[in-house]
Amino acid sequence: MSSMRTLLAAWLSLSTATAWAQLPDSDADKPEAEKAEAATAKEKEVPLTVAPCANALPALRTPMAFMPGEVLEFDLDAMGAQAGKMTMRVQKQKDGHLPVEVEAKTNSFFSKVRRVHGSAITYLHPRTLRPKRYIEDTTENEQRRKVEVAFGPKDRSVKVDYQIGKRPKGQFNYTYDKDGLDVAGSIYLLRQLPLQENLQVCFDVYGVRRLWRMQGAVVKREQVTTPLGQFNAWHMQGTAIRLDRPRQKREVHVWISDDARRLPLAAVGTLDLGAVRATLTGVSRPGEKRQEAGGEEDMKW
Repeated sequence: MSSMRTLLAAWLSLSTATAWAQLPDSDADKPEAEKAEAATAKEKEVPLTVAPCANALPALRTPMAFMPGEVLEFDLDAMGAQAGKMTMRVQKQKDGHLPVEVEAKTNSFFSKVRRVHGSAITYLHPRTLRPKRYIEDTTENEQRRKVEVAFGPKDRSVKVDYQIGKRPKGQFNYTYDKDGLDVAGSIYLLRQLPLQENLQVCFDVYGVRRLWRMQGAVVKREQVTTPLGQFNAWHMQGTAIRLDRPRQKREVHVWISDDARRLPLAAVGTLDLGAVRATLTGVSRPGEKRQEAGGEEDMKW
């Protein structure tokens, strides 16, 4: 039950394959002292470190594949069953930043297990797509969870302030290596990378109050069938490693359309619970006809 709770509570940030990868973290809400006591003797005796990224991310492509007013809709599945929906919206620039909002909600079936409704918003630099601030607000059953994250590009800092219910507020402080992203905004940066076969990518990403190192590569260009039709797409594969607990790793896959829109077609992660997936089912963009699922009910690749 605790793993299922963690999976559902984090779904609002499943806009990227990295977020799938970082779960489950069933002890995420335990006090630090309790977690330290629960650490295995092996972990205490043989501390692990994560290798730094060999290179920073490459320069982004132009023009941007998305714009204010774009809305992406996803179905969320866990272990073969549909469990909820997620929407991503690009908003108008505000105070020199580009806000992207993510909202997720469990369906009636999964709400019998855990009822989750959450939202997150990231404020991205309009040219570099690096985050300045990330805010998350989730209600799981009747308990509210709030997080605010500040990114400092000069000292590569990630300051995390959070509160769970009425408990005392908490804070984490991290330092990223070469590139620091958040789970909600990173998919937009991936859409702007100069994707080609064997391109290596490495970056640090914030999610669920932790910092993860995503190490991956473009596998190949594939033809995939989705609920929106057939696409030529770039298949990216990677491993997310939790920096403060390197033994926690998750393999992830993501497919991005090889066209001017660079749509995030699907993200799949393999967890202790089994496979989980986000699949694109609706696209609305200014000046274009709305595109929504029809015919194909599942994704094939």
